[in-house]
Amino acid sequence: MVERLTVIFFIILCALLGAYLILAPWDRLFGPWGDNYLLVFLADKAHAPIIQRAVASTWFRGAVTGLGVLNLLIAGWEIINFKQSVKMLEASDAPKKS
Repeated sequence: MVERLTVIFFIILCALLGAYLILAPWDRLFGPWGDNYLLVFLADKAHAPIIQRAVASTWFRGAVTGLGVLNLLIAGWEIINFKQSVKMLEASDAPKKS
């Protein structure tokens, strides 16, 4: 039962993280992507405003969105191979006989 819950929580984690990584760079609901406090602080302390410009660029946003798509693909793969993943976890927890 623990193995099933582990795989289910992993699927949920991948799906939620994927959805967040797809939406966060483009949606104002999560706050301004290239103008957040931590990013401005980092760029100011490093004396490198190019960091803020790079993170705010559409190329970087696209890369983050690509990671989100990858997370959704992993969640889908885990859903398709659910039984196999559970069996692999069960086999790794089984006591080994010498």
